Amino acid sequence: MAANVLIVDDDPDIVELIRFYLSREGFDVATASHGREAMGLAENGRTDLAIIDIMMPNMDGWELCRSLKNEYPDLPILFVTAKGETNHKLKGFQLGGDDYLVKPFDPLELVARVKSLLRRYRIQSLMKVQIGNVMLDKHRYEAVMPSSAIPMPLREFDLLFKLASFPGQIFTRNDLIVQVWGADFEGDDRTVDVHIKRLRDRFPESECGFAIETKRGLGYKLEVLG
Repeated sequence: MAANVLIVDDDPDIVELIRFYLSREGFDVATASHGREAMGLAENGRTDLAIIDIMMPNMDGWELCRSLKNEYPDLPILFVTAKGETNHKLKGFQLGGDDYLVKPFDPLELVARVKSLLRRYRIQSLMKVQIGNVMLDKHRYEAVMPSSAIPMPLREFDLLFKLASFPGQIFTRNDLIVQVWGADFEGDDRTVDVHIKRLRDRFPESECGFAIETKRGLGYKLEVLG
C-alpha cells in the first residue's frame, strides 16, 4: 500500500514540484494551501507523513505542527520552508517536527528524506525493534536475547525503545523527558541519567551488541556495534 503524503504550502508552484516528484516515486499525495484545510484533510483520511511550510494564512506551519502532533503523535512531519535560521529550526523541532529542509531544495533530497522518515516511523509502529543481539517487544515490554527474555520496568523499556527506534540520532535529556515521561513530568533531567545507567548495567555492550553513547553537552544516542 502506497504511503499517503500531505503537502501544505500556499505556493502552488512548490506544491506542484513536490507533488510531481513524490507521485513519480509512487506516493499518494494530498495538498492543502493552509493549516485549517490541512487539518480537515488529516481528519477525513489517512495521512502517513506531512510536509509543511511555515508562513501560511489561516493557521501557519507552527500551529499546524502543534495541532497535528496533538491529534496524531506518531505522524512524521517535515518542514520545508524559506526560514533557515537556527532559531526557526529549533522551534520546529521543539514543536514536534522531525526534519527540516530549507528552500530552495533539491527535490531528490526531499524524496530521500521522506523515505527515511517513513522507514523510521514504520519501525516504531511495528512494536518490535531489533538492536544488535536484542529484540525489543513492546507488546510484552521485554527484551529478548538469544538465550533469554528480560522483563523490564516500564520507563526503562520505553526509554530504550525510543533510542533504539532511531539509532544514531541524538536526543537531548529534555527530548527524552517529554517523549518518555510526558510533558507534565515534575522531576528533573537527572532522571534520564539514572535510567541510562541502569540500561547500561542491564545490557553490557559485549553481550547485547549496542551501546548508549553520551554526547557531551547534547544528550544520548544509541549505536549498533559491529
